[in-house]
Parts: sequence; structure tokens; C-alpha cells
Amino acid sequence: MTYHPDATAAVGHSPDAEAGVGVAPPPGCPAHAGHAGFGGPARPAAQGLPLYGPEFAADPHLFYERLRQYGPIAPVELSPGVEAYLITSYSLALEVLRDTERFAKDPRGWRALNEGRIPPDCPVGPMMMYRPNALFNDGEAHARLRGAITDSLARLDPYALSEYVERSADMLINGFADRGEADLLGDYAAVIPLLVFNELFGYPAEHGPRLVGIMARLFDSGEDAAAANQELIDYMAGLIAAKRERPAADITSWMLAHPSRLADDELLQQVSLILAAGTEPQLNLIANALRLLLSDDRFAGELSGGSLPVQDAIDEVLWTDPPLANFGTRFARHDLDLAGVRIRQGEPILTSYAAANTDPELISHGRFGNRAHLAWSIGAHRCPAESPARVIASVAIEKLLDRLPDMELAVPVDRLAWRSGPFHRALAALPVRFPVTARPAAEAVPTAAAVPAKVSAPAPAAAPAQPHGASQSAPDASDTPGQSPQAAQRRRWGSLAAWWRGQ
Repeated sequence: MTYHPDATAAVGHSPDAEAGVGVAPPPGCPAHAGHAGFGGPARPAAQGLPLYGPEFAADPHLFYERLRQYGPIAPVELSPGVEAYLITSYSLALEVLRDTERFAKDPRGWRALNEGRIPPDCPVGPMMMYRPNALFNDGEAHARLRGAITDSLARLDPYALSEYVERSADMLINGFADRGEADLLGDYAAVIPLLVFNELFGYPAEHGPRLVGIMARLFDSGEDAAAANQELIDYMAGLIAAKRERPAADITSWMLAHPSRLADDELLQQVSLILAAGTEPQLNLIANALRLLLSDDRFAGELSGGSLPVQDAIDEVLWTDPPLANFGTRFARHDLDLAGVRIRQGEPILTSYAAANTDPELISHGRFGNRAHLAWSIGAHRCPAESPARVIASVAIEKLLDRLPDMELAVPVDRLAWRSGPFHRALAALPVRFPVTARPAAEAVPTAAAVPAKVSAPAPAAAPAQPHGASQSAPDASDTPGQSPQAAQRRRWGSLAAWWRGQ
């Protein structure tokens, strides 16, 4: 679930400043010859830079640097033969994502698709072709479909959600804590969102493993993406049928009863959209933040200044390696010039959230605490689920560091592999090792009633009583000799979390 507030003053300059727009592309580059648009008479013989394959997955920021040589927008290939333009400029991204007059979300005007140049089994088709959901509609249709989503999400109780994530995390950690090693992607980050969303939708948790496979194949945009898309439709259809027969306090039932009176196919697509946005990107956010916490010396210092390292790590990931790195697809409503490039009607324009966030033109004096990134998108199609997404990620990460404070990567960070695909930033695995000293925790996972409609916020738990004359600061854990700075910091984090929660 990736979304971003419209307020961007924290970046340190006017968000609508033309950062990078006047940069001229080098002679002979695709941007010079592309003024007639893809498929036009002046199109260059060379294709756009490919955003797929192991080279792009290993170092996408190198590709973004190459694209910046062409200016703020450049031609790319999303998969073999599927052409688009990619925005790498922060200010141009703001302009396009906010402009509903010149750019449409509805892909039914996609020129290449309508001209028969996109095959039915195109790997990126499931992520770009039209569905009757809020993501692929504009105007009144978009407002109606989005209303059903936002109103239903607004009924979630964040305190109950946090409790459910904690208890689910304990259950998963108990499953590998006595092994001394784990793959935090497959054993943890990939499962937490599915446990949570199965619960929020009212679907039994045993269906989770099937859902993991479906969503991974869909976002990988590989050869079986079309088959995964059909499996997701079948999965959601079964859920909706069950909720019609037996409604409960869950998102699916709330959407069924919403005043927008969604038709069955519309409901199926809205639920599928929430699931797609809330599982695969969510697991990537958790995994990418854990990678940062386990490898980056900037997060190995003392807990001071009132800023928890977990929140800092999440924000840093959303700036530099957002889980949905390239998306925000728009289609030109008519022929137009954009930052010196001629775009033809119906040609797709994607925003690289990762490249825009790291635009050299941005003026910023540090990103900690700065949430003016574009990882959550912006404008009319900004995702409405930023708050629950942050709750799920932060609680899942904090619980893991609390339970396993001496955890370390099992391989050097530069040997971690990334999954291929033009849209996401996704690790293939996150192997770790740790001493087998984790304390046991309750394995029970709450039932559907544990995440009810929003209720009054409970009073915060009181801090544990201190002996007379004792310091009121968090206890300081001693560092283990030879321990890495990251492990020492996580030990301190575990002590602080235990003290705060009174465990």
C-alpha cells in the first residue's frame, strides 16, 4: 500500500518548481528522436532502456542515473516490446500525477493495446490493463469506487489492528525462533500481511499460502502473470460469495453494504485492489526496512532524539527503495509536449517513485522525519491506506527486533538477490541467523472479531513501576564483546521495547 501526502514543503523547496525540466538530453539519445512519440515516424531504432531482467533488479538506481541523462522523462521498455515513458524528476512527477486534464488513469485508451501490439499474455498486462476498480478509473466513477474503499478502511480500529499484528508476529517468530536461522522474507515478511488481510477481509487464514504464491507471480510480471491474475479473480470470487451468505465485521462485508451499491464484478475488483496493494508492497516494505536495519551503520547508534530507528528505516526505504518503485501509470489524453518530449495520445507514462525521490535537484538536509516522498503516490489516486500500512510494517518490525535483538544477516548485504520486474523493489530472500535464546510468546492469533469497527482509543498502558530513587530512563543493555554495531543497537532496542511495554 503506497501513498503520500500532498504537503511537500518539507523537501526544502517549492514542490512545483521545475526541477530538472530544462535539462537537455545528450545528442543521439532516445529523448531527442522521440519527439514524434513511440511508434511515430521519428522513433529511434534503439528501444528504450529495459526495466526488467537481473541487471535492472540488481541496481535500478544505476538505470535511473542513465535515464536522467535524457532529461526528466525518457523512453523505457517494461517488458520486451512494451514501451512507455518513465518520469525520473520529482517536480515533473508532481505535475503529471496531479494533472487529471491531460493525463488519464483509465488504460482503455492505451495506443499500443488498441493497435494490437500488446499480446493477451503480456507479462505486464495484469498490472496495466483496465479493471473496473478505483485505480483504473477517473472522475465520478473513480470517486464512487474509491469511496467504498476509503469508507470501509476508515472503520478499522488501529489499536485492534496493532494487537493482531503483534500476536500474528509472535506466532510466526515462535515457528523459527528455536532454529537459530530464518529467511525473514518467506518465514515472516511475506506471511504477516496475508495473515492480516485475510483477517481484515474475513477469509480463513489457511488460505494464506495460496495467496502468497498468487501475489508474488502477479507482481513478478513473468510468463505466468496472466494465470496468476485469473487465480486472484477466482480467489476473490469465493470470498465475496462467502461474505454474501454470512456477513461479519470485516472489510468485505462493509463494502457489500456500502451505499455505492457495488455490483459483484466491481466489488470483486475493489477487494482485489486492496489485497494487491496491501500484501506484496507491504511485504517488500517490511523486508526492505529489515535489510536496512540489519546492514546500515546509520541505524546502529543510540536511541536518542525522540525518533525510533524503525520509523527512520521505514521512511528511508520509502525514499530510496519504495516497494512499488515504478508505477503511477498515466495515459496521455491527447498529443502533447511534456518537458521537451512529444507524447502521443494513448502512450503510457509511468512515474519512478524511486528515481523521483532521489532526484539530485531536490534540496534536502536529511530525510529522517521527512515524509515528502512520493512512495504513497499523490493527487486524486493517492492510496488511502498509508496509516494501516505503516501500522502493519512498524509493529511487525518492532516485534521481530524485540524478540530477536541479536539477529544478523547470514550473508553479506551485497549478496542478497532481488526479484526481477519493472514495478517493484523486492528481495528474493532475507536470510538471518541469531542465538537460540528467544523467549516464548503466546501463539494464539485473534479471530475476525479482533479487528472490529473503530472504537474509542484506549488509554495508554502505564509504565512499569520503578523502585524509589531509580532512574526513569530506559535501561541500558550492555554490548556483547565482538558484537556488530547493528546487533548492539538492536539489543538496546529490545531492552527499550521490553521496558516500555512492561514485559
